[in-house]
Amino acid sequence: MQRAISLARRGEGKVNPNPLVGAVVVREGTILGEGWHEEFGGLHAERNAFTSCRRNGKSAEGATLYVTLEPCCHFGKTPPCTDAVIENGISRVVVGSADPNPLVAGEGIRLLREAGISVETGVLQDQCEELNAVFFHYIKEKTPYVTMKYAMTMDGKTATFAGHSKWITESPARVRVHEDRNRYMAIMTGVGSVLADDPMLNCRIPDAARQPIRLICDTQLRTPAGARVVRTAAEQPTWILTCCTEREKQAVYRKQGCRILELEQGAGHVDLRKAMKRLGAEGIDSIYLEGGSELNASALAAGIVQSVHCYIAPKLFGGAGAKTPVGGRGAEFPDQAERLTIRKVTPYGNDLLLECAVKKAGR
Repeated sequence: MQRAISLARRGEGKVNPNPLVGAVVVREGTILGEGWHEEFGGLHAERNAFTSCRRNGKSAEGATLYVTLEPCCHFGKTPPCTDAVIENGISRVVVGSADPNPLVAGEGIRLLREAGISVETGVLQDQCEELNAVFFHYIKEKTPYVTMKYAMTMDGKTATFAGHSKWITESPARVRVHEDRNRYMAIMTGVGSVLADDPMLNCRIPDAARQPIRLICDTQLRTPAGARVVRTAAEQPTWILTCCTEREKQAVYRKQGCRILELEQGAGHVDLRKAMKRLGAEGIDSIYLEGGSELNASALAAGIVQSVHCYIAPKLFGGAGAKTPVGGRGAEFPDQAERLTIRKVTPYGNDLLLECAVKKAGR
């Protein structure tokens, strides 16, 4: 199963909004074939694993199939994987995690058992569920899984008192950021960050599967027509989320290839909860939030953030007025703080990445 998980990760950035899945066919301790879901619309992991068996001159009959996610049992862009499992004569299936998709939801396991196949479930379940945190959230909530990312010094500053922030972290951490830009379907920032930094918000790793959709939260359409995200909209999808309904103003951006999403206003800015519903309906399953302190505060207040990636650099900027990751009014008392659970701590050179889950009310 550990091998299947490793294989599944090879589909990162290529299969959204489908899940990451890996599969390994084994007989008497020997791997006969293996596969993973390689791209959206392509064959699923199980079928690729059976193809691998045939390529290796091996029969899967009587073998055990290890798969990270319950095999699908419905027709989508490809036929049901349960059919392939039965047709290839597999005698035992070991499943990492159940599929919450209502089209599957235990039905795949039931069909395999009805066919006389032994099915074991819950093997390395936590790891398999973590692998597909984005898919599980999206399929259940119909809204994007949002990870808020920021880099700060050890005294909690995201820029110097003069507003300079390049660079807080070193190269290894920045490479990881670009890998995550490749994993997530979209990157979101606010017009304040566009005005201050004129970012490209692209993925700069050599083997990037695709460029993420750029989402700009811009309530009154203040993004400069000459901003890099606008000038390159024909090369990388750029969507501007706004409450401005002025057609002439919108036309400036549309002419350069931007897409305008008109949204309702809430608390003086784009209503982020309704924005998530709209983006979910558009097929956006995940967002890497690289906003400034005010957008971060608004996102947390709206309850749209599922996880936080905090990079900490061993530096001290100081400065009473220097920016911090989360702005807004803030908590009045300590017990009003946003609660996080640390999932993982990883060093990148001299920097640390803390990956945290946001605790929801009542949990």
